[in-house]
Amino acid sequence: MLGTALGGAAVAALPGAAHAEQAGTAGDTGPAVAGRPWRLSSALADDSAWERFLRGQDLLWSRLPALWYEGPFLGDGLLGSMIYREPDTNRIRFTVQHGRVQDHRPEFGSGWGTCRLPVGHLTLEPAGTITAVDWRLSLWNAELTGTVTTTAGTLTLAALIHDEVLAVRVTAGDGERVAWTFHPEEAVSPRRIQEAPPAGYTGNPPWTTRTAADGTEQVLQPLTGGGQTATAYRRTGGELLLSVGHSFPSATAAEADSLRNLRRGTSYAVLRRRHVRWWHAFYRKSFVSFPDQRLQSFYWIQLYKVASASRAGGPVMATSGPWLEPTPWPAVWWNLNVQLEYWLIHGSNHLELDALAGTLRQNQEQLIANVPAAYRKDSSGIGRSSDMFADRSVGRPGTGAETGDLTWALHNVWLSYRHTMDESLLRDTIYPVLRRAVNYYLHFLTPGSDGKLHLPSTLSPEYPVVPPQDTNYDLALIRWGCRTLLESAELLGIKDESAPRWQDVLARLTPYPVDENGFMIGADTPYAQSHRHYSHMLMVYPLYLVNWDQPENRELIMKSVTHWHALTGAHRGYSYTGAASIHAMTGDGDTALGYLRKFFDPTTRYPCRANTHYTEAGPVIETPLSASQSLHDMFCQSWGGVIRVFPAVPSAWADVTLHDFRTQGAFLVSAVRKAGVTRFVRVRSLAGEPLKLRHGLGGTLTVLLDDGSPAHTRDLGDGTLAIDLPKDREVLVHSGSRPDLVIAPVAVSEPGPAWGLP
Repeated sequence: MLGTALGGAAVAALPGAAHAEQAGTAGDTGPAVAGRPWRLSSALADDSAWERFLRGQDLLWSRLPALWYEGPFLGDGLLGSMIYREPDTNRIRFTVQHGRVQDHRPEFGSGWGTCRLPVGHLTLEPAGTITAVDWRLSLWNAELTGTVTTTAGTLTLAALIHDEVLAVRVTAGDGERVAWTFHPEEAVSPRRIQEAPPAGYTGNPPWTTRTAADGTEQVLQPLTGGGQTATAYRRTGGELLLSVGHSFPSATAAEADSLRNLRRGTSYAVLRRRHVRWWHAFYRKSFVSFPDQRLQSFYWIQLYKVASASRAGGPVMATSGPWLEPTPWPAVWWNLNVQLEYWLIHGSNHLELDALAGTLRQNQEQLIANVPAAYRKDSSGIGRSSDMFADRSVGRPGTGAETGDLTWALHNVWLSYRHTMDESLLRDTIYPVLRRAVNYYLHFLTPGSDGKLHLPSTLSPEYPVVPPQDTNYDLALIRWGCRTLLESAELLGIKDESAPRWQDVLARLTPYPVDENGFMIGADTPYAQSHRHYSHMLMVYPLYLVNWDQPENRELIMKSVTHWHALTGAHRGYSYTGAASIHAMTGDGDTALGYLRKFFDPTTRYPCRANTHYTEAGPVIETPLSASQSLHDMFCQSWGGVIRVFPAVPSAWADVTLHDFRTQGAFLVSAVRKAGVTRFVRVRSLAGEPLKLRHGLGGTLTVLLDDGSPAHTRDLGDGTLAIDLPKDREVLVHSGSRPDLVIAPVAVSEPGPAWGLP
């Protein structure tokens, strides 16, 4: 009777607290029969319904994109391609980049020595002059299809990426032709657009080419620091298949890897069958619908984007994802970018994309090596940017260094634990790494004349003035880290000798520095100039240590966020998404939406681009992904052990549907809101954790388990209900008469154009 993902079997119904309504089956018109479970039905029960819905979210092009942030993009978490006009030519570029391709010379830093390296690009070269395109990037199939019209005829194309193979099928009509050229790119840091190489840096050797016995062409790129990149491609009729391999320290393994990938691919049709099977299963894991067409499409494009850019077991996303373009940031950035990149995977029920947790688990020795030698016995850390192996030293508190980034990244892994309740993640990654990250701080905390513990000077990310001590960014992370370690030790049954120290730190750590404008940057350092980052407010969001459920802190929260945005000039896209999420915590959906819309306003300095990507001085993938999290925060929140359903829905969005939205405690929430009123909430427990539900329903409640029996409940006040819900069971909560228990897309009330260049 248990519900499945959208499009599968219906989901069981459930009864109430104050009175237990008799249960019936959704769709019944006669009287309900006691003891018979209700069923939650889906209007997206088959592939055709899903395809129709997602077709309405597709990106479209009626003119040829001229820039990377205008064009279609493909990826499988490793290999990536963007499609746009080759600059100043009558050709179409398919970029070829790979998330594992990097240099291996750490002595030159993450910007040059361990940076992501370019691979190359393909060009499709028509005989005639391109006059028009008609393209669709299908989200449902993760496939680009369409036509290119030229003065000589037409080209009909289809393209996808699967299992590290870029597959393109092109047929020519009338007087057109299919002509491809692969252009290897120099293996040098994309950071060269901003600065010259460091002293002593020498370029990588030139590439070489070869042709295999079966006619497969290969480009082999050796690297000075060791390792190899190999690109293999072959044409068969109108099809082109291409794959990239990268190896380190082996200088030859990539060559074999790229050929093996092509052997697995065999043809476009074979790849496509496997490809669409994966993507169709991916989308069914959750469902969100709301009436703003432009934002709803944006949301589904971000799910496509993050699944194209990251997979568990693969490399953690660099700032550009797998789509490398000229950029000052050809590496992994740890002081905000990585964190924002991965937030949306939790609520959307896509933990299979979590490359961050695996990166920290697999590179624990490197995290130890990143701290100064004197502290490696018990400490770990990471500097602002690194390669995919987390190779970047971290400075010492007292020198104005940025020291808290590992602890903040571990908060993401903690969220993955809380959304899955996977004890192995807590035991093998979070606890040992967080223990060492917090220990690094503890070496430098010293008591002051006030009896409080103080931290010497550290940097609040992105703010140009370094406080003399007690930077709020770090104080928030220390508090969160100590609390989480104590909670984790209890959960794991560990009697840790450091527990008394963590408790003492929580008792004696100096309060957050504040002034008349709210949270300061740190001691004696007010927030006095525009700041794009919310590093000084981390205790509010995303840590929720200071939150709206604490009435005594509400004025402080509002003063802080208001003053943060009152000083303008430095704000960027994520400044708006962060403010939207903070206002969502307060329950103010209209203000949250107002800030979120600033990210999409083309009159702002750095708006969302035509294909939903984002750029400042180079590609920055995290900001659009964080905008999806802002939407999540409007629809469902689960911090502080309470699930809040529709906590900050904008007044303009009368109808909202959620299905299998994953929350902390490993619950799957489904809920429907119509005409501004929540009609029902269904919760499924995956782990048997305590359920506290702020349901948003008025009147007399019905709370039913999936077998039709009344659930045991306790009223906790403030619209919150504690519900006894065993593992693998479901509960339905509603008020009044039985609602229609149907999961379906909502009607669009705010039409908008498709993304792309429609």
